[in-house]
Amino acid sequence: MTKYRCLVIDDEALARELIESHLQHLSEFELVASCVSAIEASQVLQNENIDLMFLDVEMPVLKGTDFYQGLAVKPAVIFTTAYRDYALDGFELDAVDYLLKPIVFSRFFCAIEKFLKLQTYNAENLQSESQTTDHEFVVLNKERKKIRLKLSEILYVKGMKDYAEVILENQIHVVKYTMVNLSELLGDSFVRVHRSYIVNIDRITAYTQHDIEIDSHEIPVGKSHQTEFLKRFKES
Repeated sequence: MTKYRCLVIDDEALARELIESHLQHLSEFELVASCVSAIEASQVLQNENIDLMFLDVEMPVLKGTDFYQGLAVKPAVIFTTAYRDYALDGFELDAVDYLLKPIVFSRFFCAIEKFLKLQTYNAENLQSESQTTDHEFVVLNKERKKIRLKLSEILYVKGMKDYAEVILENQIHVVKYTMVNLSELLGDSFVRVHRSYIVNIDRITAYTQHDIEIDSHEIPVGKSHQTEFLKRFKES
């Protein structure tokens, strides 16, 4: 069974505890961390892969919407708040849903259903795209076009806010995909080495536990990705 990894961010202890309690009723969801601020959450996001965030809008120092907007790699998000007036801000950021406190389980479950439907929709789109992908090429949507790229010519991918840069020797293509989706599309010759980077294993020219060189490019290796990277590199 797929386990969706969740992060709860709220400066109110009771609000966090209520969401944590709701999540315990859902076997497909796993709570990775519960944070009191956006600053604390940013540390978690640097070291963990998160599928879904429950993010309070009104927090000290940094608002939830501002924090989310500034993330290079954006997990799915459900905003929570005591104020209806923030709903528009949340939906402009492509939020899955917007929950008003106190959050009753029936309404919480509706938001979860929206998230699951979105995952199904994304999976179906990926399956459709993968049918146009062979062992040598990948087909990606770029603006209103489909571009066909030779896998061996892709050096690495860099996540950047709502988009990703696909880096080739002499080209950079900016596409609107999540890093998870690109990992699935690119296949076994590529490995995710950081929350913001996927690299072509065959193009690596030097590496340590902490960074990788591909020609003149230096790419960091995140702590949570070190073991998988070294295993995949040795198998290649």
